[in-house]
Amino acid sequence: MFYSRGFWGRHKRKILIGLGAAGGGYVIYRLWDSHQRRMLELNRQKERERQDEELMKIQLKNHFESIQKISDTTTLPYAMHELRARILEQLDLSELRDRLMQGKGQPGVLSPQDRIELWGRLKILSFTRTVAALWAVTILSLYVRIQVNVLGRHLYLDIARTAEEQGDSDSLRSHGREEFLATADYLCTHGINTLLVNMQSAVMEVLKEKQLKDTFSIDQLQETITQILDLFVKIEGPTFWVSYLVPEDVSTYRKLMGSSNGSDELTHLIDMSKLEQLMSETRTILLRPDFGRIMDIAMKKAVELLIDEMGEEISGTAPLALAKLLPRVSQMSIPLLAEPENNKLISTLLRVPEIEVFYTLVYADLTLES
Repeated sequence: MFYSRGFWGRHKRKILIGLGAAGGGYVIYRLWDSHQRRMLELNRQKERERQDEELMKIQLKNHFESIQKISDTTTLPYAMHELRARILEQLDLSELRDRLMQGKGQPGVLSPQDRIELWGRLKILSFTRTVAALWAVTILSLYVRIQVNVLGRHLYLDIARTAEEQGDSDSLRSHGREEFLATADYLCTHGINTLLVNMQSAVMEVLKEKQLKDTFSIDQLQETITQILDLFVKIEGPTFWVSYLVPEDVSTYRKLMGSSNGSDELTHLIDMSKLEQLMSETRTILLRPDFGRIMDIAMKKAVELLIDEMGEEISGTAPLALAKLLPRVSQMSIPLLAEPENNKLISTLLRVPEIEVFYTLVYADLTLES
């Protein structure tokens, strides 16, 4: 016992220091181990977040490609088919041409006054058909791309919200998405009649002093088409295109299109609410000043393309009399109304830098600065 006390007395300081060092080392070890565990869990969490983000990107890419495919293979081709049918049907020139050919082959069938009247109508309808096709295809191609980007943005937000909440997305169902894209048909089925009437009024005003014997150079033709488009806009007023493209509301649209929803009432209400939101946002975009500027850029590019195409046919020739120019003018409506995959105007507009930037801003829900 005395030995133990003596030993403790002699070595107490060393023992305490040793125990302190051991205890300190243990504490440090526990702190280090805890830190390692936290770092490991943090790395696992980051990896899960990365995987979730990658999954969300894949889902978004698949959804967006699905929408783009529907738009490119169904929505725009169908709308273009309907637009072509309506314009060529309502502005059919074959009867006028047949009567003029008949009068030429059978003297006396037409009086001089009849010929003047027929040629006057042919002049008006030839320009109306081509300029209306030019305007309608331009605005339709812009509208469809806006639809795709608006819908794509909503899908992105829905997918991100679903991933964050780990719940079911309330995004527009497949039927609803297709119904929203199908609103591109509204121009062809309901807006086209007013468009053609007002375009014809603009053509009549611009061409009222133009005689069939008057000669036209390619520059004069471009100036004439530009004047028609400018007057058309003045007749209609600012942002007039909205009434051609977007129905006032979903209920009105469904009644006009005769559509019906055979799904349950809850699904119907969800789709209708989302569809109303998408249509409202699209209408707002079309009313914005920056879209008006994009319209101006697109129309100028469309006129330039039309004149370039016509210039290839009549290049190297002297100015032509208006009567000889009319067949070329009316014929230009055919390539303008071609299917999207063969439509030079649609493909050209997709490559205009300002328009590409505008689509990006639509997707990001931003506006162009003035």
